[in-house]
Amino acid sequence: MNEIIQGTVTRISGPIVYASGLESCGLYDVVYVGKSSLIGEIIRLRDGIATIQVYEDDTGMRIGETVECHLRPLSVRLGPGLVGTIYDGIQRPLKTLFDSSGSFLLPGVRSVPLDETKKWHFTPAAAGQDIHTGFVLGTVRETESVVHKIMVPPTILGTKLVWIAPEGDYTIDEPIAKTDQDETIFMAHYWPVRKPRPYREKLSVSEPLITGQRVIDVFFPLSKGGTAAIPGGFGTGKTMTQHAVAKWCDADIIVYIGCGERGNEMTDVLSEFPELIDPRTGRSLMERTILIANTSNMPVAAREVSLYSGITLAEYYRDMGMDVAIMADSTSRWAEALRELSGRMEEMPAEEGFPAYLPTRLAEFYERAGRITALCGDGGSVSIIGAVSPPGGDFSEPVTQHTKRFIRCFWALDRDLANARHYPAIGWIESYSEYADEIRPWWDRLDPRWNDVRLKALDLLKREQRLEQIVRLIGPDALPDTERIILVAAEMIKNGFLQQSAFDETDMFSVPEKQIMILAIIMDFYRRARSIIRNGAPLEKLVNLPCREDIVRIKTTYTNEDLAGITGVETRMNQQLDELERLYRKAELV
Repeated sequence: MNEIIQGTVTRISGPIVYASGLESCGLYDVVYVGKSSLIGEIIRLRDGIATIQVYEDDTGMRIGETVECHLRPLSVRLGPGLVGTIYDGIQRPLKTLFDSSGSFLLPGVRSVPLDETKKWHFTPAAAGQDIHTGFVLGTVRETESVVHKIMVPPTILGTKLVWIAPEGDYTIDEPIAKTDQDETIFMAHYWPVRKPRPYREKLSVSEPLITGQRVIDVFFPLSKGGTAAIPGGFGTGKTMTQHAVAKWCDADIIVYIGCGERGNEMTDVLSEFPELIDPRTGRSLMERTILIANTSNMPVAAREVSLYSGITLAEYYRDMGMDVAIMADSTSRWAEALRELSGRMEEMPAEEGFPAYLPTRLAEFYERAGRITALCGDGGSVSIIGAVSPPGGDFSEPVTQHTKRFIRCFWALDRDLANARHYPAIGWIESYSEYADEIRPWWDRLDPRWNDVRLKALDLLKREQRLEQIVRLIGPDALPDTERIILVAAEMIKNGFLQQSAFDETDMFSVPEKQIMILAIIMDFYRRARSIIRNGAPLEKLVNLPCREDIVRIKTTYTNEDLAGITGVETRMNQQLDELERLYRKAELV
């Protein structure tokens, strides 16, 4: 049994508690505070006084109450049963807590993070062989969509497997293997949340995370193992965009963290996800999802640790050779928790009251993303998509600016687009992706046109924005037709490609092949239309072509499987443009 050190509460400042008698404890050790044994963590040791961050409501606590330290860091339990579970920030399963104590989280209520009574069917590897950290001892079918690998934990020192349990049903607390160092291995183990899990090698990010959202996959792609931020003011669709990515991206596991968000938004997640069908497996999306709910009405201190809990769970499945996508909604609420805790500790504030170490904490979080070769030998990845909520939509505020330093994909949400009900409301002027060059070989193998049409379409949209400023002053009729066709083509891109309905069964998800085909057709229309206008054709003739409306409606008319239908639209477009071109070529000759 672990040694227990006792201390005494000397001062209380909201969720920050000061205690004496804990000099022999370590930084980030778990403590149990007061009569209710509230979970806390030592975040500072100075002059014999321990500063403790309490993760539960400490209302009613008094000076002089006992603090117990078990000399171990704050950890999460890793093993079968994580997928499909809804946790709070310190890995308490909310359904179990609801069944035992009702709708409200009562201070001091405990529940085991994994079901210790459930038996899992374990299929072992061979006994008597050399082992190492990360070695796969066997497998467990966690859900119909997830095969869970039981690996040698990083804390095991033995190098030889002397015994392994035969195939059968076991709980997570029953031994399944023993090493030559007389160490017993179980299906589950603990890991400190603030310590990154080890891996063999970090790899380059060369494969895109396909989300099914055209503006992301084509214009501003994210790699598997990459980092992205979604900044935007209230009502611009941050949560909506993250939901869409979580539902449709081609990750093996989704870890969704509701960090300080409103309860109604988390309710939408909790009610929608079990009903959604995963397009890859045909089964419930919850069979590959872990939810961490830490809403705005929960203790603010637990908000700070929820990100670390989520990223640790993501790394665990990454170590099995899986691609994991983690949604953090939002890092601004997490930063606000840091600000409140820093103020309680009377630290010197930096910009807008945030602590000076805010950039360091953000870097620690985002740097745990990446694509790696795991200790088991398989390749895995963790992709991080963090929402940022700048007050008033001001991207110059500290959290947004510091986040931009550590991410390589920036999906800036535009207020005007959101007001116009254009979703996803990702603006094409301020957004960017630094992964385009790295994933280009992948796209070239799929469709070599990707990079060319992408760059030309983005350039067209930027030209359209400059022309819009002129149009506001003098009106569109003052522009020549060669410039007005830019406005027409840009509108086709916005309505026929960028705008995507989450409620349309055909349009909610687009495969990469369909995405490129749509954009390539629009750009071909623009290229040929501009040439025909130069030959003397009026703009109205091109605008009124039947094919133009057909192009805009491709996204909702043709399914991901009906690519031949899209080819048919392209054929009809070329026929109509050819006829118009012949007509005005003859007129020119006459």
